[in-house]
Amino acid sequence: HALLVTSLGGLAMLGGFVLLGQAGGTYRISALVADPPGGTLVGVALVLVLVGAFTKSAQYPFHSWLPGAMVAPTPISAYLHSAAMVKAGVYLVALLAPAFATTGVWRPLVVGVGLTTMIAGGLRALRPFDLKQLLAFGTISQLGFLMVLLGIGLPEATAAGCTLLLAHGLFKAPLFMVVGIVDHEAHTRDLRTLPRLGTGWTTVRVAAFLSAASMAAIPPLAGFLAKEKAYDAFVGGSDGERLVLAGIVAGSVLTVAYSLRLAAAFWRPDAVAPADGPRPVLDDGPSPTFVAPALLLAGLSLLLGLFPALWSSLVDQAAAALDPEAGASLKLWHGINTALVLSGLTLALGAGLFAARGAVARAQARLAPTVTGADVYDAVVRRVLHLAALVTSVVQSGSLPIYAAVILGTAAVVPAVGLLSGAWWPGWPTLVTRAADLPIAALLVIAALAAAMAARRFVAALFLGVAGYAMTLFFVVQGAPDLALTQFAVETLSVVVFLLVLRRLPDRFERHRAPAVGVVPRLAVSAAVGVFVVAMAIAASGARTEPPVSREMTERALPEGDGKNVVNVILVDFRGLDTLGEVTVLVAAGIGVAALARAGQRPDRRPDRRSEVT
Repeated sequence: HALLVTSLGGLAMLGGFVLLGQAGGTYRISALVADPPGGTLVGVALVLVLVGAFTKSAQYPFHSWLPGAMVAPTPISAYLHSAAMVKAGVYLVALLAPAFATTGVWRPLVVGVGLTTMIAGGLRALRPFDLKQLLAFGTISQLGFLMVLLGIGLPEATAAGCTLLLAHGLFKAPLFMVVGIVDHEAHTRDLRTLPRLGTGWTTVRVAAFLSAASMAAIPPLAGFLAKEKAYDAFVGGSDGERLVLAGIVAGSVLTVAYSLRLAAAFWRPDAVAPADGPRPVLDDGPSPTFVAPALLLAGLSLLLGLFPALWSSLVDQAAAALDPEAGASLKLWHGINTALVLSGLTLALGAGLFAARGAVARAQARLAPTVTGADVYDAVVRRVLHLAALVTSVVQSGSLPIYAAVILGTAAVVPAVGLLSGAWWPGWPTLVTRAADLPIAALLVIAALAAAMAARRFVAALFLGVAGYAMTLFFVVQGAPDLALTQFAVETLSVVVFLLVLRRLPDRFERHRAPAVGVVPRLAVSAAVGVFVVAMAIAASGARTEPPVSREMTERALPEGDGKNVVNVILVDFRGLDTLGEVTVLVAAGIGVAALARAGQRPDRRPDRRSEVT
């Protein structure tokens, strides 16, 4: 699922970058950002690039792959799904936003998709009982938040996005770790069957509480600094920016609610998912070394929140690298302002939403969509497989005549489209140059017709050989003895091979009443191939814009190839490596065919174990 969605998005992104590079005259991102091109083509290119970024960072409606990817082991989830891989699309948007945010539909598309992802992911995180699924949808929500901050193209929002980027890694990675510890020790992640954690789990609880509090933006943790910086970026802005702020506040309220839901699982699991019976108590906790990485990262969230100067310079440099006008200036206390009031309101509403979790769960159950993103993906995959089976049943029917008709029909249709669409026609070439051409051509046509009409396979093979020998006569009268000898040898060998194969086949062709390909379609395909392939060859030979390469080969054959026979010099000098490759392929194929032919005739030389025993 993840491979298909992200790969298809990557193809869209590749197409977008090709268009963007063509419009800008360069494929260097730094050059495109420094001197951004404009025009309708650039707008289309940016939409394609954004589609690729949305798939990489699990934005709606391309989010469904991320929850399924949580089946990976905990270390992979902690790294790839909280700090590294899922940030790839966000990072790309952050690079391009300062230059292209006001181009085309960039800003409304990025902000709309980001807010939808943030709110929808937050709502979905209130429903699952699997702790990893809860974190997965929480990650989707936070990625939407990052997409808004880093994609809107405002310097203050860019600085807030860089702050949240670091804070998110510091609180989401330890959350994945503590969930993995619980899964390892309790053998379950389900809130309904999770045991109560005893006194040996104090360090795990502390790590979970600090990380969840940072995710909920509770002061004085690093997540609080990032959230307040985000609020401050949109306070006092235009009407559109205030609308974005309202969406961020709504998504942050949901973040507080699912953060409290996650934290409660480590303290009072009955408060979020009543069990069927009494919960067992798990007193023996994990070893200190098992908890140390999660506790270290959670402690960093607290340390950086208390002492913003420790990371303010780092965030300033990261923001300035994206937008020279961006600056973080992180502080824990800015005084009582609008951003602080909004932070308090967010915490209060989120706590109220968690307190009313029963009513919220019932409302979500009533309003839950009947079709999810995973359902859409599964339906698309089923339809693709059904279409593949349908196409396969047509093109892989097991009938050699149908296979030949498809291949030859394609060989006829492609030249026909080119010729009938107005391709240049040089006129008919001279068809007869010598008196011997007419009888040889007549012999070739008669032999071909006789081979097609023969009732016995042996007779058909002989007439095919006659047609090949007639072609050999053409080469003779045209003054190409080497080609004639080659054609003669090939035709002779072909006839011999045909005759050897015919020993295993019935003497006569079977006449079916309802053949897979009727007589009329066979004649139509054959006539089309003959007419359009020859016409295409004539048109191609007369449409040269440069002198043919054969003239230069003829001139250089003797002085550079030391040969008077141009064909031989071409085969062994001008394209000697090609000839070597062709010979190698033929030898390998011959060895394979010989091995297959001998497989059924090889005697069983394995010793009889029963006789050895007796």
